[in-house]
Parts: sequence; C-alpha cells; structure tokens
Amino acid sequence: MSSTSTNFLQSSLGKKLVMGVTGIFLISFLVVHATLNSFIFFNDGGVLFNEGAEFMSHNPVIRIMEIVLFIGIIIHIVQALILTIQNNKARPIKYAINNGGSNSKWYSRSMGLLGTLLLLFLIIHLKHFWVVSRFTNEITSGEETLFGEMKEVFESPLLVIVYVLGVISLGYHLLHGFQSAFQTLGLNHPKYTPIIKAFGFWFSIIISVVFASMPISIYLGWIK
Repeated sequence: MSSTSTNFLQSSLGKKLVMGVTGIFLISFLVVHATLNSFIFFNDGGVLFNEGAEFMSHNPVIRIMEIVLFIGIIIHIVQALILTIQNNKARPIKYAINNGGSNSKWYSRSMGLLGTLLLLFLIIHLKHFWVVSRFTNEITSGEETLFGEMKEVFESPLLVIVYVLGVISLGYHLLHGFQSAFQTLGLNHPKYTPIIKAFGFWFSIIISVVFASMPISIYLGWIK
C-alpha cells in the first residue's frame, strides 16, 4: 500500500470511509442472518432452521465469510472508537448551551453509547450460540440442535428482555448508520438521498421487529 493510501486511511475522512464500507457489509450480514433465523416461523419444530444452520456451518464459502465478518466487526468498532476519541479531543470544552437536538436526532448523537450496548449484546449472543456451535460438541454430537439451544436460551424472561433491548439498540444504531454509510461513500444526492433515508428507516424497523419477535415468540410458546 502506498504512503498516500496509508495517509488517506489514517485521516478522518479515510476512517469514515472504512466505517461506511464495513457498515454496509455488516448490514448485508444482518439480512442473511435475519432470513435464516426467520425460518423458525415455519413452526415445523425447527427442521428448516436446523437444515439452514447446518448448511451455513459446513459451507466453506460461508466459513470464510464468517472470518471476514469478524474482521469487519473489529475494524468497525476500532474505527468508531478512534473517531469518537478524535471528535472529543477536537471539542475539549463543552458549550454552555448545547442545543444539538435542533439539528440532529438523539440516536445520531448517541452512536457511541448504542454501539457499546450492541457490543455487549453481541458478546452475549456469541456466547449463547456461536461458541456453543463452534467450540463445543453439544451441537455436532447430536445431543442438541441449534433450534433446541435457541428454545432453551429463550426460556429465561431475563434473557428475552436483554435480547429485545439489544435489538432496540440495533434499530436505533441502524436508523443513523444506514444513511450515514451511504452518505460517506458519496451517495448523497437530492434525488436519491430521500429514497435511501426512507429505505433505511423501514429496513431498521423491519430488521429490529424480525429479530425481537424471535425470542418473544419462543418465550410465549408461539413457536414449538
């Protein structure tokens, strides 16, 4: 990589560009993840969901993309932390009167907090499902299925609440991050920006509802 490219990536604009690219990649992952998980709504005892999970876990392309996904998540988090620190250093003295709400939504100003909550939620989620399916023989031995693990986890009302709160944080994070990612990549046009903004709004709502409805439906016994 040339020194010019390195200098650009180390600049504020370069970091925002990396955030945008990794953000869009993570958004695409959410679509795949939500689609696979929504197979539980066929209410067939988890047969279709387990078949999908089995395919995903043994497909070499998916396994490679899984590694890329984790790298993308790490880069996204690191860049977000760096940008937050740089922004705070740029404004070490707070204004006596802060009327930020007149120009932006509260979630746009709280991406750091929402991102932190999402990180904690991600750690819990990985512990419950990814670690179990990848680093124990609980699933591979046939003792348990991933659908069975899901039902077991969501028997706890506390964990259901934690997951729903995590999904709410995801929704608010997407409300700002979706449009911001495309804007960072230069897709900012009077004709297309309103469309991207509207699509991002509904995408954030639909993804959040799909993910939140899973633990709620299992806990209430709607999914057998």
